[in-house]
Amino acid sequence: MTTNEQTPVPSMPEAGRVRWWQSAWATGVAGLVIGASAVGGVWAAQAGPADPGSFTLQGHMTLTGDHIPAGEEGEGCTGYSGFSDIAEGASVTVYDPAGKVLATGALGAGKPDEDSGPCRFPVRVASVPKGSKFYQVEVTHRGKVTITAAEAEHGKYGASLG
Repeated sequence: MTTNEQTPVPSMPEAGRVRWWQSAWATGVAGLVIGASAVGGVWAAQAGPADPGSFTLQGHMTLTGDHIPAGEEGEGCTGYSGFSDIAEGASVTVYDPAGKVLATGALGAGKPDEDSGPCRFPVRVASVPKGSKFYQVEVTHRGKVTITAAEAEHGKYGASLG
């Protein structure tokens, strides 16, 4: 015996049902909050030091002489022949007048200043505490260069080797 009757499906009380638009709305709000948090985190990380009592030391280190291998135009440059430590990623240390380490950073990628000219590396050290009258900056183990607080805070660090 066959019958075309279907078994009735018990229905959920009205209070327990979630309409599709309520679920979509909740998902959209959650996505907005997560997305805004991610964008805010990236912005904060790139904005520089959050501490108003610190600054980012910026400037450059120039390698001159016969310590730069010849390369193709547009290529980066790096030191060699006793200067191989002068390269992208080399350590940069900032000291206070007493020689205490305040912050560390690294050299950026070297770029030739002119065709076959000196190799210039950007220097960037974030979160250097303010308050010293002068700072000492050292690239790898090549000796400290002393600069005033005004020079340090206004991106005026410059050193050369070679």
